[in-house]
Amino acid sequence: MKNETAKASLVTCITERKEDFYRLAYSYVKNKDDALDIVQESIQKALTSVESVKNPDVIKSWFYKILVRTAIDYLRKQKKLKVMDDETIEFLSRGKEDHYKDTDLHEALDDLPHQYKTIIILRFFEDLKLEEIADITGENINTVKTRLYRGLKLMRIQLTKEDLS
Repeated sequence: MKNETAKASLVTCITERKEDFYRLAYSYVKNKDDALDIVQESIQKALTSVESVKNPDVIKSWFYKILVRTAIDYLRKQKKLKVMDDETIEFLSRGKEDHYKDTDLHEALDDLPHQYKTIIILRFFEDLKLEEIADITGENINTVKTRLYRGLKLMRIQLTKEDLS
């Protein structure tokens, strides 16, 4: 009975928040197809281990955790497979990626280490509470707060440098 309840909660969560999950995956990879692959892989992982969830109320943060880890794993694999230099990739991919309205902000966010970037995305783009972020990242709430403020400070420094240039 619990397995069916957890599975139903997972399906409901994914259905209701599919755009949020896609947006989060996209924020890591900046590519529609790769983001969809990450979401799909995360769903597969979640469905195979949903019976491990004791409390269906934590399904949302549990799935966010799977999604973040899957996206980071994907990026690690991509680093190992890097064949072309960044300039060549950028030249070849012009016009094929989505573009943000505020590119400076998103570039500053992209330049952050994953530990800061994840927390900022979950807090400001996914509108999650600090407690939920701590659960998703597996970190202490004080660590989450510290990384949030440090990440924002690093972004502010980066944006200020760009303004002065």
